[in-house]
Amino acid sequence: MNDATRHPVAIIGGGPAGLTAANFLHRHRVPFIVYEAGKKVAGLAASFHDEDGFTYDFGAHFINNRLAAAVGIGAQCRDVRYYGESVLIHDKTYSYPFGLLRSPRYAGSGVLSRVKPHNQKRINSSASEWFRAQYGNALANEVAIPLLEAWSGAPASELAASVGNKLQNTIGQTILLKAASKLTNRAVGCGYSHVFPENPNVWHVYPNGGVGLICQKLAEGLEDSIRLESPVEAVLVDQGKVVAVRSKGEEQPVSAVVSTAPCNVLSKMIKGSDALKRWAEFRYRPMTFINLRLEGRHLLKDTVVWTPEQHFTFFRLTETPISMPWLAPEGKTLITVDIGCEKGDRIWAMDEEELGELCLRELQELIPDIRRRYLGCQVMRTPVAYPVYLNQYEEVRLKMEDSTGIEGLYTIGRNGEFSHALMEDVYWHTQSKMRKLLSQQFETVSMSA
Repeated sequence: MNDATRHPVAIIGGGPAGLTAANFLHRHRVPFIVYEAGKKVAGLAASFHDEDGFTYDFGAHFINNRLAAAVGIGAQCRDVRYYGESVLIHDKTYSYPFGLLRSPRYAGSGVLSRVKPHNQKRINSSASEWFRAQYGNALANEVAIPLLEAWSGAPASELAASVGNKLQNTIGQTILLKAASKLTNRAVGCGYSHVFPENPNVWHVYPNGGVGLICQKLAEGLEDSIRLESPVEAVLVDQGKVVAVRSKGEEQPVSAVVSTAPCNVLSKMIKGSDALKRWAEFRYRPMTFINLRLEGRHLLKDTVVWTPEQHFTFFRLTETPISMPWLAPEGKTLITVDIGCEKGDRIWAMDEEELGELCLRELQELIPDIRRRYLGCQVMRTPVAYPVYLNQYEEVRLKMEDSTGIEGLYTIGRNGEFSHALMEDVYWHTQSKMRKLLSQQFETVSMSA
């Protein structure tokens, strides 16, 4: 090892990405310190259980067997047998994606968009133009764009076309994967990974006790290097290279910094460089999740129902026990209601009772007897849920994929990379970033582990 090994690597954040990085460095015998602001690890990947036997996540989470095996919890996961998505539009529910494609209105519009010539520069100018070119005006204007605006909180005309990169599977591949689900009686993953091709041998699973098990496993044996309730106040940079972090007023010399912090927060932490100045502009969408406890089961048509029409306050409903019956007691169910909001707005300020009443009122359209079934709700909020790909900083965002511009500073995770990546991709991206860190900071470290 070179002289840099005299100082540890500082990891900011003890969620899945931060603990993946810590686990990787531990295997390669590189010293590190995890700085976690909370009282426990896991962050938004934590799971919660109530006394009535319901299990909650921050939104509905699925992982696959490939990730579970990589982390080492495969034997502690249950197979998910079914997973389906639908879109509710004009009082009719369409299965996603094929129900929409069977509709003459949406299919015809999509075919027309494919055959007519397009100006590529215009397509790439905004998310609204990209979706109209890909799906046609009807599907884009009535489904894709309203959903995009609901969860981002921004006009689609101001969002970057790269938002569409989330949709990577072809129709042919989707048909294959959906068919594999029926043949194998497993919920084969479809549209959940950009890193590795999805195939019939990759399916959804759920850890016993909740997704928080992932972080528990990654943190095993690392306890002495994890500092809880220790937020990083500053990252000190000298001559373009990180040299130390400050936490609780104390400075710790470091060989490198690996950050999972939101980009706009990290930008304010940097002392001694303005390389991340533009990152302060990056926006994240806050979310409120209302978990409704209800009598009965299969109250929704599918596990996930998207609601693009603007008279709904929410944009997504997830009845997790349809796919994972063990998340609710027998004869009962759990519907998670996703509402995009802003800190301090009307939704953010509502208490549990008010949010429960709002959901009951709007859901009567889908579940007429929902008030009779209602057992209460549990509300979860996060100020940082989805990165918002605004065109105003798209060029800066694309540059950060290659480098932070500060030697020894690496960003990982959804928030740190300002990425829509799901949990499996976060894991593999982090592994790749750590290999890069070792090659750049610790030239003589063996890469075989």
